[in-house]
Amino acid sequence: MKRLDSLTANRKPSWSWMAAAAGAAIFALLINLFFFESFSIVGFLLIGAAAYILAMYVTSRVLEDRLKARDELWRHLVWTAFLIALVPLISVVWSVLSQGLPTLLSHPGLLTTDMQGVVGATDIATQTEGEPLQGGILHGLVGTLMITLLASVISIPVGLFASIYLVEYANRNKFSRAIRFFVDVMTGIPSIVAGLFAFAGLTLLIELTVGSSPQALQSVKTGFAAALALSVLMIPVVVRSTEEMLGVVADELREASYALGVRKWRTIMKVVLPTAMSGIASGVTLAIARVTGETAPILVTAGYAATTNWNPFSEWMTALPVFIYRQLTNPTAPAAGDPSTARAWAGALVLIVIVMGLNLIARVIAKKFAPKTGK
Repeated sequence: MKRLDSLTANRKPSWSWMAAAAGAAIFALLINLFFFESFSIVGFLLIGAAAYILAMYVTSRVLEDRLKARDELWRHLVWTAFLIALVPLISVVWSVLSQGLPTLLSHPGLLTTDMQGVVGATDIATQTEGEPLQGGILHGLVGTLMITLLASVISIPVGLFASIYLVEYANRNKFSRAIRFFVDVMTGIPSIVAGLFAFAGLTLLIELTVGSSPQALQSVKTGFAAALALSVLMIPVVVRSTEEMLGVVADELREASYALGVRKWRTIMKVVLPTAMSGIASGVTLAIARVTGETAPILVTAGYAATTNWNPFSEWMTALPVFIYRQLTNPTAPAAGDPSTARAWAGALVLIVIVMGLNLIARVIAKKFAPKTGK
């Protein structure tokens, strides 16, 4: 009996958190009723959370000791910060689902049609006369997939080879330090600068090879130009994340491979890259997720088209972020903006699904290429 008493001494009751939560809720409710003109759910939650953390700290300080009370305080602060960080994520997901999902379920044709033939009168008839919603997001969906795929084809090999050079061959010389410096600078450049850079570079190339006629300069705006702009944003993310993952691979693995007489390039291909593949896939996914939702560089380099364009090397091409932006800021019928808003929410939902799908694909790739451990 004494042994059990010694183990449970100076410990607060297991129901103390429920009492603290009830007291905090009552206190927050009273504050809302007496000091606010109307009930505020945000104020109730904030005041209740602060009161609960303080109550648990005082309870632990009185019934236990100073160290346990301090641990209790920081544990609840960490949990509070975590829940606060979840609020915008849950809010965004709920807003997009509640606004976009009903539109997609009631009008599945949005995924298979573009905006060809949709004019202001069409949306006015939809809003005022109850006509079916016309138009769709097919051209934006195709443009996003084509531009992102082309940007990935450009960026992933360049970023991967640059990271291999920095980790395996550079030995921290002046050239490698210069590369790291410029990669760090490129990581923080605004996206519109990347778009202007790609547009100016292709414009200069067209002027030197084809000429400066209006038709020649008009051909600068293509999906390929948008992919170049996105690759400027994507390459530094791939380089930094891949470099970090290659750097954490143990040197003993490399030395064991060299001791068996394996050449360096084969060691990198068969030992280093498979060991770091999980982290590399995650870094590449982050880079793709960043560029998938970019709007400004695509507006500058690819323009906007109401029809579906499957060729990224010819004519203007629309991406989903640009389509969403145009539908909200420049609706098809300014006097009847509800149909354009509905299409924008549906496009936003599809864009989120694409990003989530990329994350799932990255996890599958990471699991498939991760090093196998023996039982």
